[in-house]
Amino acid sequence: MNVSVVLFTSDLRVHDHPPLRAALGRGNQVVPLFVRDPAVDRAGCAAPNRLAFLADCLAALDAGLRERGGRLVTRSGDPVAEVCAVVRAVDADDVHMAAGCSGFAQRREDRLRRALEADGRRLYVHDGVVTAVPAGAVTPSGSDHYAVFTPYFRRWSHERLREPLPAPRHVRVPDRIRSEEPPAPSGVPAVSAGLATGGEQEGRKRLTAWLDRDADTYEEGHDDLAGDATSRLSPYLHFGAVSATEAVHRARSRGGPGAEAFVRQLCWRDFHHQVLAARPGVAVDDYRTRHDHWRRGKAAEADLRAWKEGRTGYPVVDAAMRQLAHEGWMHNRGRLLTASFLAKTLYVDWREGARHFMDLLVDGDVANNQLNWQWMAGTGTDSRPNRVLNPVIQGKRYDPDGAYVRRWVPELAGIEGPAIHEPWKLTGLERARYDYPDPVVDLAEGLARFRRARDQD
Repeated sequence: MNVSVVLFTSDLRVHDHPPLRAALGRGNQVVPLFVRDPAVDRAGCAAPNRLAFLADCLAALDAGLRERGGRLVTRSGDPVAEVCAVVRAVDADDVHMAAGCSGFAQRREDRLRRALEADGRRLYVHDGVVTAVPAGAVTPSGSDHYAVFTPYFRRWSHERLREPLPAPRHVRVPDRIRSEEPPAPSGVPAVSAGLATGGEQEGRKRLTAWLDRDADTYEEGHDDLAGDATSRLSPYLHFGAVSATEAVHRARSRGGPGAEAFVRQLCWRDFHHQVLAARPGVAVDDYRTRHDHWRRGKAAEADLRAWKEGRTGYPVVDAAMRQLAHEGWMHNRGRLLTASFLAKTLYVDWREGARHFMDLLVDGDVANNQLNWQWMAGTGTDSRPNRVLNPVIQGKRYDPDGAYVRRWVPELAGIEGPAIHEPWKLTGLERARYDYPDPVVDLAEGLARFRRARDQD
């Protein structure tokens, strides 16, 4: 009897899952396997919000497999050792998994391939599972990746995507294979109070509801901070509970400017993954160095602390940082604003901000988080190195009546209209009513400091 192993990583679903369907096509039985790797903890990537969301995703994946007669096998330890142990226990012929983009994922694949081949087994790595278009599938002449988004988007848009695969009807798992108890969300400490529920069923429900309700207005409304019209699918895409390929197909089938704007955002996700796959070092190093002389010392540390706590004195920045702390998620416009404020107005190293985001974001993804931070810091791809977002102007533009600020900075709720974005301009007695800090820096002074520092090189 032929047996195959499917190693789940960032693809925690049964719908549109090429490795699972390929394994079922080759073997009479499969072992759906997830390995909890302690190296993730040691690397500092096991943030509580993602661990809780992961537990939801694993429970949903197990439920989806059980509906089809199977189950999820979970283990803890080095993934190569655990996969090889499972392979030997069931005498599997091969292992199937989705291709990864990070240096960590690439090294794991190489180690696993060598170990299996030494034992006479084979590893099949499937592209286009985590992203809609596989990393490296489209490249410009003379390079292994695109460094500018617009030409990448043109090529990406003309790629023929594979058709989404239906979930299998039956999954047969060998009886004799041992499994650990999967992690429980309730056992994870320090989780954000407003964290969303994870899992494939929840992700598919959200995708359908958003396409039906908000897709048509997405193009004009996706930057509206208070309107909150974004899909909020990023955590489900990060864990693979929703297929990026299926999301593109479903949006395109709906049509319209809003759906196309949504597809463009999915392309940004693929763009960053193809950069990371080609340049794994950008997870920590500048893609294009500007030889920044980042601020250090006690004053910079105090500014960083105020930024993290949502106490900078700039209401829209503080609102976004408090949303991050409460939900483990932040509106995309908020991410741009807070990143620009830290890296340029405060001139603190973008890596400090990226690390804080990775500590809290449920969708914390190395490719998208690090490269979006670099894009705003001016050290990344396709960036405008000297552009600085003014939080007052941005607040008035994207939160014109202050509803977003009032939601997350309740101590300013008594200020009506756009004046909420400049509380320091209130008269003395009125200003004294609000328990809210003065700005940590004058915007003009911060801009001048940034330009002087950039001009030193």
